[in-house]
Amino acid sequence: MAFRLSLLHVSAAALLVLFSLLLSHGESVVTVETCATHDHHNTLAELFPNNATGVLNATLAIIPIPLETARRLIPPQYGILEHAYRALVPSFPEGMYPVMVQAAHDHDVQLRAYGITIDDFSRVGFEFPFLDLAGDGYSSFRWAPAQLISATNDIALEGSRAYGTLVSPAKYEPLCDAYRHMANGHTYFRGASVNSPDFVELEMARIPHTTLSPYPLELFKNITNQPTFANATSCDNMIRLFNTTMSVGDHAPVYVSGRVKARAYPFEGAEEEWTDIYGVQVATPFIENNYLECRSMRGYSGTGGPGDSYVHELNANNEL
Repeated sequence: MAFRLSLLHVSAAALLVLFSLLLSHGESVVTVETCATHDHHNTLAELFPNNATGVLNATLAIIPIPLETARRLIPPQYGILEHAYRALVPSFPEGMYPVMVQAAHDHDVQLRAYGITIDDFSRVGFEFPFLDLAGDGYSSFRWAPAQLISATNDIALEGSRAYGTLVSPAKYEPLCDAYRHMANGHTYFRGASVNSPDFVELEMARIPHTTLSPYPLELFKNITNQPTFANATSCDNMIRLFNTTMSVGDHAPVYVSGRVKARAYPFEGAEEEWTDIYGVQVATPFIENNYLECRSMRGYSGTGGPGDSYVHELNANNEL
């Protein structure tokens, strides 16, 4: 993904335009937190002061759905690169496609050089990876058509809408973390729209990944580092780093399994529930380049997670 290095400063200009528009309508960029979080602080702000950086603490879970269903839900102009996800998970069930649900808490988001910080917020939605947006049969993109985002964060809501995303202001349980711990040892997360019946709810239990998880961490590295789009007017290049001190040792990724219940686009109609779903809970720092021309981002092969190699190129992983 050589395009990253040449685009590192695009996000600052794009986000400043968005911030200016919000300020002109009387919105405040910097406000006071209403509750405390257990998330790590942003370790990248000083290294990348001209970029949007932050921490994303998330549950990432794979929901296998029939390829026929995926083809019905995904816009027809985008091919599905089945060979790309089978290169990562050869045992993935035949005739199935891996939808990812991402339930996340964004923390300590900054544009350090401009003195801009953004209040923490939560978001959740269904994401469709390994799509051939570029039409080259090779480059993997991720379609994220809709999100439930904290109703209290106007910048996050408008920033997502700028991609053409269907955004619903939402309330969250828990309010300030990626999940809460239940009495039975499970974790719980729920985002519910404040103006519609839409919601996404996850309950997960820790598992010994070496024996039970069907998905390697490389799958989640790969999917979360694919360029993301909604209506393809522009793409988001979020670089998630999986090999920092934030995700090793006591903070290493936790492999989980459980259930996902939802009523949310593009799964329309009555609420649905998926059980025996597997995933991972992990906190990663990120560098984000916003509102890029999608076809300029050709080249992501879909066969590895670029986050680790990227931080090695910077010789910065010992400081993160």
